[in-house]
Formats: sequence, C-alpha cells, structure tokens
Amino acid sequence: MAHTFPELVIGGVLLAPFVAYLAITLAVVMLLRPLLHVVGFAKLFSHAPVAELSLFVTVLGMLMLLF
Repeated sequence: MAHTFPELVIGGVLLAPFVAYLAITLAVVMLLRPLLHVVGFAKLFSHAPVAELSLFVTVLGMLMLLF
C-alpha cells in the first residue's frame, strides 16, 4: 500500500500528518492565549475574539508554510 503523504508512527500506530498539525495547533492556541491575555491584546481591538482568531490563523498559516 503506497501513501502519498509522509506518515508518523507512534507506538506502532500509523498517523497521517494532519494529526501532527492538530497537535501543533492545540499547542499554539494553549500557549498563545495566556500570552495575549497578559499583554492586554483584547484592549487594542473592538472585536477582540475576531482579532485573536485571525492571529491564530496567521501563525498557523506561517507554520504550514515552513513545514
């Protein structure tokens, strides 16, 4: 069986790359949210949740380009 994507094997289980991307996404969100709260990111924008989401999408998009 040939796969066209690079796979990751953890404990004998074959995982597709999107599983690694999901883990990276969760790590970025969990690390970035407290940091944004500390620096007062919400005070800079009238719609802070939208600005926060767009920042997450931008960071994750740049990570996708790098890897």
